[in-house]
Amino acid sequence: MPVQEASSSVPGDAVAVFGAAGHTGRFVVAELLRRGFTPIAIGRDAARLAGSGFAQRSVETRVATVADPVSLDRALAGVLAVINCAGPFLDTAEPLAAAAIRARIPYLDVSAEQGSARTLFERFGSQAEDTGVILVPAMAFYGGLADLLATAAMGDWTTADGIEIGIALDSWRPTRGTRITGQRNTTPRLFISNGRLEPLPTPAPEMSRMFPAPFGVQEAVELSFSETILIARHLRAAELHTWLNLAPLRDLRDAGTPPPAPTDDSGRSAQTFAVEAVVRKGAETRRASASGRDIYAVTAPLVVEAVQRILSGEIRKCGAFAPGEIFDAACFLRALSPEHLALDIAGG
Repeated sequence: MPVQEASSSVPGDAVAVFGAAGHTGRFVVAELLRRGFTPIAIGRDAARLAGSGFAQRSVETRVATVADPVSLDRALAGVLAVINCAGPFLDTAEPLAAAAIRARIPYLDVSAEQGSARTLFERFGSQAEDTGVILVPAMAFYGGLADLLATAAMGDWTTADGIEIGIALDSWRPTRGTRITGQRNTTPRLFISNGRLEPLPTPAPEMSRMFPAPFGVQEAVELSFSETILIARHLRAAELHTWLNLAPLRDLRDAGTPPPAPTDDSGRSAQTFAVEAVVRKGAETRRASASGRDIYAVTAPLVVEAVQRILSGEIRKCGAFAPGEIFDAACFLRALSPEHLALDIAGG
């Protein structure tokens, strides 16, 4: 089936997915279909779009590139929102967010990159507010999930002495996109120290750390992702540290590690994960954790849940926001449990 041009009769529940032919993008398209939306699959390569099986699911495809604003405007014609799944987001977030603002539709992405999330807040926040648009960067496993967990753990506290994010993976088979992003993303990572964003020390600290079951004590390194930028937006904490166990990094750093392999009908891999947010204030500690399978696959229900809540009219603010700023964090996470996440939220 040939790639279609933008149709003049787009369904009223259409949501665009940029980077739809990529590994995460295909999970997002499937989740949109499952929830009754009409996905519009957008990609930079017509041949790859045509070979991604969208025709068999009657999914319309459109070609657009970030270097061509006119193609982006055409690709977003008639859609209700756009989800950007195409990394490196340092290259794609700005042009696609600008196109979403021109189209006056919500923009969400699944970036783990601190630089792209920070750029959206700093360069597009005021413009989005002025034009009545919502932008939500990093609505994914890396970034949004930790932000929601930290927000849920924080509860009614207005300040915290410290927040620790612990991320444990049993393995990490990186996609081609993950490898390309790793090569492109050389910006120094940031963490929060004394209430300020500061560069992460080099070399990064390492320690033995307890992670949620079934991981237990693991060797870990301090390695911050986009959750640092999200949390810094709306939670007041003197310190913020993110720890990742070392086992998945050994996989990631091995050029011979293969990409993810599907192990069920949904295409999920066998990879397991656990993410925990620990919030400390004085002698008190609060925790919230989530566990599940496949960091790429779980990104789809996270970002589509966000789209669904925005399009339902639940969110009446405009501008650029972290997930925890605009969603009821505990309610949002519970909506994904137990199908996608096993949750343990203090007090709930």
